[in-house]
Amino acid sequence: MAAVSIGTVVLVSALLSGVVYHVTQQVLTHSGERPNFIIILADDIGWGDLGANQAGEKPSYTPHLDQLALEGKRFTDFHSPASTCSPSRAALLTGRYGVRNGVTHNFAVQSVSGLPLNETTFAELLQDAGYFTAMIGKWHLGHNGPYHPIKRGFDYYLGIPYSNDMGCTDTPGFDLPTCPPCQGGSQQSSERGQGCYTDVALPLYENQSIMEQPLDLWSLTEKYTSAAVRILHSARERKQPLLLYVALAHMHVPLAHGGVAEGEGVYAVTLRDMDRLVGAVKATSDLLGKENSLILFTGDNGPWEQKCQFAGSVGPFLGQWQTSRGGGSAKTTTWEGGHREPTVAYWPGKIPANTTSGALLSGLDIFPTLLSLAGVDPPKDRKIDGIDMTDILLGKTDTGRKNLLHPNSGAAGIYGDLQTVRVGSHKAFYLTGAATACGGGAGQAQLHDPPLIFDLSRDPEERSPLDPWSEEYQAALQAVEREREALLWDIANDNVSTANYAKKQAAEPCCNHSLPVCRCKPLTLS
Repeated sequence: MAAVSIGTVVLVSALLSGVVYHVTQQVLTHSGERPNFIIILADDIGWGDLGANQAGEKPSYTPHLDQLALEGKRFTDFHSPASTCSPSRAALLTGRYGVRNGVTHNFAVQSVSGLPLNETTFAELLQDAGYFTAMIGKWHLGHNGPYHPIKRGFDYYLGIPYSNDMGCTDTPGFDLPTCPPCQGGSQQSSERGQGCYTDVALPLYENQSIMEQPLDLWSLTEKYTSAAVRILHSARERKQPLLLYVALAHMHVPLAHGGVAEGEGVYAVTLRDMDRLVGAVKATSDLLGKENSLILFTGDNGPWEQKCQFAGSVGPFLGQWQTSRGGGSAKTTTWEGGHREPTVAYWPGKIPANTTSGALLSGLDIFPTLLSLAGVDPPKDRKIDGIDMTDILLGKTDTGRKNLLHPNSGAAGIYGDLQTVRVGSHKAFYLTGAATACGGGAGQAQLHDPPLIFDLSRDPEERSPLDPWSEEYQAALQAVEREREALLWDIANDNVSTANYAKKQAAEPCCNHSLPVCRCKPLTLS
């Protein structure tokens, strides 16, 4: 590594109310260093939640992310690999669709396994190549034994094993329905509200040990920010390249934040809370050597519409064909609102500043891109669905994916099947279905033969499918079916995995079996 000269000590605000972190400014010269990677994944965030995507149409609650886009590149056609938590994360980490890696729906509190062990994460490959690998936040790919993040390529882990609503807490955040605190023990679900987890408190892990159960949701942002700052310093002191994967609890319910400003809603304030965390990570990374660090922010799936005022904005991607027939069209669906994500990338001196890309891209593409930039070969015994987007990041091209298939997340009881196909601006639905909307309506699953085809360049709201008798439809249908059949044939002849979704009560994370809700310490009542 090149020589390091230490400059003056500067104070960098963590951009959280009342919290300040100290960062040592270092002046670095870089000579052949492998880049650092900071991947930030928001939960249940909408395309329209990013202020830079709304072009001043409403107040922005993401000034630091907007600045990241101003100094880097904003992507307008970037998609999560799935529209629910576990499948999206598995695909991001492996670069493979769920029908290849085996993860087609979410794991549970009592899941005995997780991401199949014969699948390889980019963390494992980078760790083997000499990177210091750290993860902060939500894992949701198995928390027992060999499925824990420490066993899947991460040197350090701080976070929640699954979603932040999958366990009770002493001071609950905002949710719909409202969930009561853990209290001294568990009560019956009927007493606590539909959808509220009752038997096990939400745990916070550090490495493989539970450090807090139930965790304090209201201090989680501060804990995550402090850990991220510490990890960035540690990697610089180790003189190792760094992979830092930050999988936030924001914007998944229950929402918890650093304080409500007058006249602002809970969602907006929580969004700003998340944005401050991103700003703190960027500020620290900049001071420790921004010229050699790629920061990429994206989301795991679209907003959870069922949560009404506690759900985000899909922007113009309303899925009007579906919503006009009842039900929601965001999280858990293959309508654009379910998987088109606010995405920005920042790498000073490498990624051209204040640029926008309309290339069709996916979270699948992060896997091959990181490996390419690090000079690491992907596994040779399986197919990778992601593409290397290095040249798009660096502004050398704006040509993205030729096709993108969106896995179904439960319509007609089907999970993982690639029933929605994107080729160019045309998107074909062989199966439609809806999530539960705010207010409770849910549309019915429906098969389409021939498929519905929308032209997103003219109809981003997915309101009016093309006329099946038109020349445009027939040409699009041929292209769609050619790509779909080729991919399905490729998958059928690939080395694919199968996830075990078995559940046992003994698999629940538990700090202390002798105390109610697995509480670490006896509850003291004031």
